[in-house]
Amino acid sequence: MRLTTLFSIPRVLRHSDAVGADLPPDDAVVLDAPDPSLRAALAAASSGDHTPAAELLAGTREHAQWERRDTCVSRLARASLHHPGWLESWLEESPEDPDAVLVKADQYVYQAWQIRTGARARHVEADQFRAFHAVLRDSVPVISTAAELNPDDPVPWRIALTQARGIQAPREVFDGYLSEANARDPHHEGCHVQALQYLCAKWYGSHEEMFAFAERAAEQAPPGSRLHALPLQAVVEYLIADEETSGPGPYTARTEAAVTRAQALSDSYAPGDREAAGFRNHLALVLWSLSRYEEALDAFRSIGVHATTFPWTYFGEAREEFLEARSDTRVELAMKIPFFRASPGPPASGTPDWERELAPRSLAIASTGPTEVAQAALICGHSLRTAPAGSHHTYVEIVPDPVRGKRAALLPEDPLTSAADNFTTAEDWPALVLHRTPERSSFTLVHRGRKVTDHAWETAAPATDHAEATRTAAALARSYGLSDPRPLAHILRATGDPARHQRELVAALGLPPLPSGYGGEQEILAELPGARVLARRGFLAGMRDTMTTKDGVHPETPPQDEPHPVRWWVLRTAALLFFTAAAVYAWWTPDIGWFRSTVSSVLSLYFAAKLIRALRRRPVSSSPPPAAS
Repeated sequence: MRLTTLFSIPRVLRHSDAVGADLPPDDAVVLDAPDPSLRAALAAASSGDHTPAAELLAGTREHAQWERRDTCVSRLARASLHHPGWLESWLEESPEDPDAVLVKADQYVYQAWQIRTGARARHVEADQFRAFHAVLRDSVPVISTAAELNPDDPVPWRIALTQARGIQAPREVFDGYLSEANARDPHHEGCHVQALQYLCAKWYGSHEEMFAFAERAAEQAPPGSRLHALPLQAVVEYLIADEETSGPGPYTARTEAAVTRAQALSDSYAPGDREAAGFRNHLALVLWSLSRYEEALDAFRSIGVHATTFPWTYFGEAREEFLEARSDTRVELAMKIPFFRASPGPPASGTPDWERELAPRSLAIASTGPTEVAQAALICGHSLRTAPAGSHHTYVEIVPDPVRGKRAALLPEDPLTSAADNFTTAEDWPALVLHRTPERSSFTLVHRGRKVTDHAWETAAPATDHAEATRTAAALARSYGLSDPRPLAHILRATGDPARHQRELVAALGLPPLPSGYGGEQEILAELPGARVLARRGFLAGMRDTMTTKDGVHPETPPQDEPHPVRWWVLRTAALLFFTAAAVYAWWTPDIGWFRSTVSSVLSLYFAAKLIRALRRRPVSSSPPPAAS
């Protein structure tokens, strides 16, 4: 660790909570969240019903909504790989339906890329390449049929451009496909994105050709078109072309122009707009890569909860990479703020909608009684509210503190998970921490102070891999003493209704049902019989109570000090300044002995501790702090 980094840690601890405090919590972020009508079509398809999908695509065709049609076809094609049957029944019912044939054509392409994977060519096996090319060849007649059934549609030509890239089609074939796409919609984003991929250096073009194509498309695009951000995608492709590339190098000027153009386009969309999420995620990545952290934080604010698979999937699991980059941006900005400067406040635009609607609702179910939880939670670093859940379990939720504790600031996890990590340490009973947002439900199983396993359901996400679901189900079964993990694995692989799957898992584990109101308000346990607040304690006070309290009784909240008069503050501040100056002078002057130097230092520390303690003594509130203005 560099010395400068070590010295910046106090700044991070002081300011990191305030920097980006208006960003959505991690659990509220959803990858590629669909709009309501597409969500309904995906949910119905997962249960075998193709009717909503047919109605949705028919509407996009009749109204020539080609961009929306492209998005819907892509999502439905991916869903058909994970939930087979509904597309086949649709084609059997209507073999000449241009919408069904179009989804089938895109399904071929997605299936081929699923076989190949997104790895670089040198990491793909020969057998994978053979299967990849075979599936792409099989897609040719289906793509042709889709284009013939709806001649005005540019989406079949977007699929054809993707297929041409995969089979290494020569340039004249690519140019022909692109010309056909432009004849139908000269500003179709999906077709231009696929063309840019063909022209980038990792496929069949070069950096220069890629940038020239993207800049020409942006210059010709009408106002408000997302093609104005196409040069930004070229910047991303250049940055990832060489793993050792530290910056744009010879393309610095073009990078600056692409960023400026994309920022202007972002300003024309409302914050959190789902339609702008794609290029805003590219913008956040580029600004973060260029260490322009203040602008990157603004980009993350504009994204809100709408993370996208691209470009983050280039670096690993997309959602995790998005959250890591966002967190790193906050840390880097906190490191630059002087320690004694006031922490920055949120923007003056007001409290964003996600704070009310999209913030995760959290609840833990501990497999022991409230008394044991109270004793174990003495030094967890958070204020908690507990309520009995039957005779052998306890509901636990976080009570927001007006001032966050130092230990809480050091923990990167959400408050309830970090508290469960603490209060299950050295205990035989586990705790299941549940989170829920409108699009996502998840759980984390914590036992003996460590995370055993976790899982998340998302509305439009595909089913979890069978092997992964089996491992998670086995871990749950071991922790809760179940002999057969197969019902748990079935629930983990379910799709379409995250809240229902979460409830089903809780019931399958033999845990008490989720209390009414969970998923609505942030705090729901106050009205339950036997509910009580376990106030946060300092580390030393918590250790003292742990060693002296008997029978697991959580001591009452320490009485709050009466407000000190102004005279008290003036005298102790003056004493602190006097003894600090005396200590500095004593240690600096060789004629003064070590005894008087030590006494001055001890008195200086004593008055500093008194003032700090007086500043920190505040009552604990059971309601969240007022929303930022």
